[in-house]
Amino acid sequence: QVQLVESGGGLVQAGESLRLSCAASGSIFGINIMGWHRQAPGKQRELVASITTGGNTNYADSVKGRFTISRDNAKNTVYLQMNSLKPEDTAVYLCNYRKFNLGGGYWTDYWGQGTQVTVSS
Repeated sequence: QVQLVESGGGLVQAGESLRLSCAASGSIFGINIMGWHRQAPGKQRELVASITTGGNTNYADSVKGRFTISRDNAKNTVYLQMNSLKPEDTAVYLCNYRKFNLGGGYWTDYWGQGTQVTVSS
């Protein structure tokens, strides 16, 4: 099992910045990908950004150039720096830990409880 604890959400005005953090604990070894998803009311959950243990990143087109994902493997923590926030970024942001099971050849997803990000216009 993997436990994820998120922090850093809040209410900001358009154009401002926020930094989210997510600390992982438990069975956190081996091949994994950490990332952030978000879900706005009435919309499907979407990937915002992800990062591998080696530092390879992937971003949603809507956040490229504004958001930066990073991780500290020694602290088992992933960060999401969000700049130039827009009202359409308003959502619950969920931390995701995707762990690869070598024996079974499959991925298992673990989720944080979510943190609210609200951007006012």
